[in-house]
Amino acid sequence: MLQVEFHASLDAIDAAAWDALRPDDNPFLAHAFLAGLERHGCIRARAGWQAHHLSVRDGGHLVAAAPLYLKTNSHGEFVYDGSWAHAHEDHGLHYYPKLVCAVPYSPVPGPRLLVGSAADAAMRRSQLIDAIRAEAQRLGLAAAQVNFTAAADAAAFAGGDWLARRDWQFHWHNDAGWRDFGDFLAALSHKKRNNIRRERAQVAAAGITCQIRHGDELGDADWRALHDFYRGTFDDKGNYAALTLDFLRHLGQALPRQVLAVLCHRQRELIGGALLLRSASTLYGRYWGAREAVAGLHFEACYYQGIDYCLREGLRSFEPGAGGEHKIARGFLPTATHAFHWIADADLREAIAQALRRATPLLDDYRDDVLAHSPYVAPATRVAQ
Repeated sequence: MLQVEFHASLDAIDAAAWDALRPDDNPFLAHAFLAGLERHGCIRARAGWQAHHLSVRDGGHLVAAAPLYLKTNSHGEFVYDGSWAHAHEDHGLHYYPKLVCAVPYSPVPGPRLLVGSAADAAMRRSQLIDAIRAEAQRLGLAAAQVNFTAAADAAAFAGGDWLARRDWQFHWHNDAGWRDFGDFLAALSHKKRNNIRRERAQVAAAGITCQIRHGDELGDADWRALHDFYRGTFDDKGNYAALTLDFLRHLGQALPRQVLAVLCHRQRELIGGALLLRSASTLYGRYWGAREAVAGLHFEACYYQGIDYCLREGLRSFEPGAGGEHKIARGFLPTATHAFHWIADADLREAIAQALRRATPLLDDYRDDVLAHSPYVAPATRVAQ
């Protein structure tokens, strides 16, 4: 008999059982990552996050699960629905709290409906989707959503009453089999190639050298500096820096070879740095900052060092984060991201569905315009749908 339960802490679910349901080694779905957010002060009700994780057991064995949260705002989701919240208010309805299946503070596409590799995986995904909707209805919520889904998860929503929403991120892919940074540069137009060389030369001329270290190679001073950089960047932009220093230290210990940092020094002084994570196939750029403005340093720390690392380590993809059209000229092309929304009110659900349908051709036009400005000499049209 199936047992569907909701948990106020991920530590209520056995770590090994949870991790066994992941289809790959995406670090953001690791029990250590998600539970670490809770243990080290990143998931707090006053920040709008309350853990409400979903587990499905069959005969006492965990067969499916999903990272789930009750949200009293939309901060840290990167799926922007402020206009939907206003529409609910205009109709005398409360949009918050809502039920959100997501990785907090991380706009990283990946598995959200964890079902392992069982033959009945499709059925398990459907059970999770049904359980999320049923819980939103039981709690009397106006909305539920599943953010940045992987392809297998997205397929499970087909034909249901969930609204599909698409957007774009800019990702780098080594489909051409480049062996090193020189190979990558050779694939670019003359203008873009020279621009990258100029930006890298600016950093060298400033007397700054960058190196990559993994989590188990970082000392406490490094973690403190990386957290200061992260917090400073968020403060400068007027954003809330939710991740704590203790959480970053935890990542270094729990995922020592999946966490890495770009450390940028001038002689012995640490000037700037970037924090990244990796899987067996993909590098994920997360946070960066610097103590002073140095021409080209942001691009070196956040993009070129990461591309170089992927080429050395044989990683096929580099996802540097949300937004940023400046990424295009540096080899990153549009990749579709997907979210799915359940809206309780039938009239608002139809109005939102119409708005999403109107947005589809605009999104396609945007992609086509971006690809028309591709930095690659040969047309690069790889677009994951």
